[in-house]
Amino acid sequence: MVAAPETSVETSKRPGKAPKIRAILAGGLVLGVGAVITLAAWNDSEFAQGTFTAGAFNLEGSADGTAFAEHPVGSPATLSFTANPGNLSPGDVVTAPFAVRLDDATTNDATVTVSTEASTGSLTGLTYSLTQSTAFGCGEPVTATLVTAGQALGSTPGSVTFALAQGAGTDPGDPVNLCFRITADSNLVQSQTGTTTWEFAAQSQ
Repeated sequence: MVAAPETSVETSKRPGKAPKIRAILAGGLVLGVGAVITLAAWNDSEFAQGTFTAGAFNLEGSADGTAFAEHPVGSPATLSFTANPGNLSPGDVVTAPFAVRLDDATTNDATVTVSTEASTGSLTGLTYSLTQSTAFGCGEPVTATLVTAGQALGSTPGSVTFALAQGAGTDPGDPVNLCFRITADSNLVQSQTGTTTWEFAAQSQ
């Protein structure tokens, strides 16, 4: 009978603890929210750009050493021979100068390859040579032999090349002066007629 009142006293004290527990939990939530706040980062960027422009490249030729122009395959330059190439006989030698250069807009040096583009008719008994000289004309000192004498007209040996330099500023490049020398031998056939066309193919460097 004495123990009953003690039990009722303990039960009446329990409700008083609940507000303290809730207060502690609420405080913990406030601290948790404050912990996730961070400062914003500063940002900065750099940008770069390039502009790309292609150069120019053009080869032109001249049969007189003065007037230079383009001569496409359908309209090749006509060589001016020192003697009449339309009345050849065995032992005759005729010559014709030619010059090529890079025009004033060209922005690269070049390597020029010489080849035979086409031939028509009969070229029997005709051979030629091709030389490079110090100035325009076949009487000028020879600086290089590109095709040696005795080459059959209408053919070109492989790897016949020479260099061309671009001009300075707004000037065209210096020309390379050439000389074709055609020789008729005893195999020449009377009244035969033939034509040959050479190509000068420039490749930029």
